[in-house]
Amino acid sequence: MDLKLNGKNALVCGSTQGIGKATAILLAEEGANVTLLARNEEKLKSVLKEIEECQFERSREQNHNYLVADFSKPNELKQVLENADLQFHILVNNTGGPAGGPIFNAKIEEFENAFTQHLKCNHILVQHLVPFMKTQCFGRIINVISTSVKQPLDGLGVSNTIRGAVANWSKTMANELGEFGITVNNVLPGATGTERLNEIINNKSQKTGKSFDEVAQNMKNASPAKRFAKPEEIANAIVFLSSECANFINGINVPVDGGRTKSL
Repeated sequence: MDLKLNGKNALVCGSTQGIGKATAILLAEEGANVTLLARNEEKLKSVLKEIEECQFERSREQNHNYLVADFSKPNELKQVLENADLQFHILVNNTGGPAGGPIFNAKIEEFENAFTQHLKCNHILVQHLVPFMKTQCFGRIINVISTSVKQPLDGLGVSNTIRGAVANWSKTMANELGEFGITVNNVLPGATGTERLNEIINNKSQKTGKSFDEVAQNMKNASPAKRFAKPEEIANAIVFLSSECANFINGINVPVDGGRTKSL
């Protein structure tokens, strides 16, 4: 399938590793000009070099770039955006999740920090990028959240709370922007083979006294697929929603979890 992304410009957040990196590579493979966004410039340079060295069949004089910003500092993000060329058709909002733990024990600062990194920074990005999307009568905003939007996950109290807020923000935004040819959708990854997942497994291992492998296997068994997702499998859904093939898909949550989520 030709997703017709040649000439489209994409900004991918959290793109130095995991799902973000896999998404950036796949968007480039489909012909998009990709700008990476993360806080570690050395890692950004490394991923950019990796993308530029790939020989993609669909590439047409592509231009790839990166921006450096820390999502714990929203004013810094604003400044970076104000000094950048923001002609982006596609925005992939993707940020590492908050630390795990019971919600009752969570400190107020944990909620505030997660709200800043996930919702406030998403909102800053949208407010800066949507004006150009409107001029093109085309825009794609894809938020990488979590299946906890549909089914809260044990031991991830702060994450469950903030992810739900982002999902409702997204749905509201979809209702407001749809008439301009801009869609806003959420991809909800299940357990995916990333550094973030390793942190969660380690945390559970320490709290339960079970080995890393035992905790990992129990998590795999929770999915009908009996395995973790690969970052590329999540990226496939994100890139499809970025394309013209998804013109009439708007305001939805798409679980990519091998069937783990119990609700429809």
